[in-house]
Amino acid sequence: MFRGISPLTLDTKGRLAVPSRHRDALLERCGGHLVITADADRCLLVYPLPEWEVIQQKLEGLSNLDPRVRELQRRLIGFAVDTEMDTAGRLLVAPALRKYAELETKVALVGQGKKFELWNQEHWDGRMQAPGGLTPDGLPAELEGFSL
Repeated sequence: MFRGISPLTLDTKGRLAVPSRHRDALLERCGGHLVITADADRCLLVYPLPEWEVIQQKLEGLSNLDPRVRELQRRLIGFAVDTEMDTAGRLLVAPALRKYAELETKVALVGQGKKFELWNQEHWDGRMQAPGGLTPDGLPAELEGFSL
């Protein structure tokens, strides 16, 4: 289970060092094999390969007659790039993905349970300053009665 926020730096080759607290779990769970893809929020999603394979299978099982489904398939499957942690625990983020998410040197790796989100640090900071959907009148029906 991946959680927490890690401020990281991309090196000049577009690599990031996976925080040590996640490296062992990734090696155990997927041998360091990951898939990075684009998200509609202009961040990147980083999945251990076994988790990604379940997602891709579900996406491919959807009818592409619906243009919204096709767009989702294009974004998620079309941008998906296989990558592997190197012996130093670094991941290479493909140039097309870096451009898509406007990743610069400073990035935020955000644990989301079975996956990570990778954000441009400024974009992440801006999102966290805004209330988003966390206002009482902006909660989805699924959270009705949910308590922390």
